[in-house]
Amino acid sequence: MAIITSANLANAIVKLVAVDALPALSGHLVMGNLVTRDFEPTLATAGDTVNVPIPPTMVANNIAEGGSVQTQNPDVANAQIILNTHAEATFQIPDVTKVIAVPDLLRLYMQPAMIALAEKVESDLLALYSQFTANTPLGTGGSALTEASVDAAETALFNAKVPQAQQKYLVVDGNAYGQLRQISRFSEYQTAGDAGLSALIEGSIGRIKDFYVFRSQFVKKTGSAPVTTNNVAFAKNALGLAIRRLPRPLQGTGAIAEYAELGNLGMRITMSYQPNTLAQQFTVDMLYGVGVLRNGHGVQVRS
Repeated sequence: MAIITSANLANAIVKLVAVDALPALSGHLVMGNLVTRDFEPTLATAGDTVNVPIPPTMVANNIAEGGSVQTQNPDVANAQIILNTHAEATFQIPDVTKVIAVPDLLRLYMQPAMIALAEKVESDLLALYSQFTANTPLGTGGSALTEASVDAAETALFNAKVPQAQQKYLVVDGNAYGQLRQISRFSEYQTAGDAGLSALIEGSIGRIKDFYVFRSQFVKKTGSAPVTTNNVAFAKNALGLAIRRLPRPLQGTGAIAEYAELGNLGMRITMSYQPNTLAQQFTVDMLYGVGVLRNGHGVQVRS
């Protein structure tokens, strides 16, 4: 039978925090759950560059009878993402042993930390809107988002050869989401069926013009009087979120760390004792970078 020691208990507490961390983070992500995520359990430091491979383009050759194949030498392109963000959220628990006895207490502390990290990731991803330069921005700043703009965005992605089977997303702010809900063709049962009923009663748009529509408080706004809201329409492979491991603290320094990694997401959870406050301090942090992978597979949709 294993003997319970203070060291075992300390490691158990950090592992318990790690188990609850990732589900809490993923549940608060919007953009982070829609883009391509690149994660490897390898150590990295801020400023390192990650090369995300992009499949090459090839052409079909009509081989004539008696002819020979046409050899192609496609180059696998790389999109470089710099790991330039080390985001952290830190909190203290005066009596950490209560975490073991009362799991809800842990969630009470964990949720604000995870929300803070999720908001940072969302904000950084939505700030990439200006890098969608291959397609002409659609819509008019300071004006309501229209069905015509959404239709033009879907057409732009189709012309950019986004695969038909690949899901496409439209992420807008709260006002634009409300404007889409008020388009009668999308919000009435007689014109949109159950989807219109859902938009009218539940407030959920769901899907429009082959876009899955989401709203976020972190859609970027620019200018003044009128303010331009920079909504984005994109396919999954248009944007990338690269995450790498941070090193564990040195042994004997009084800090214990565990990794929480699942579904191409990863973070470090570190517990240390703070003598000034007589409390255990938890730091949840992650090293990541964001970038555009396929410029043509995204477009700005202004409102």
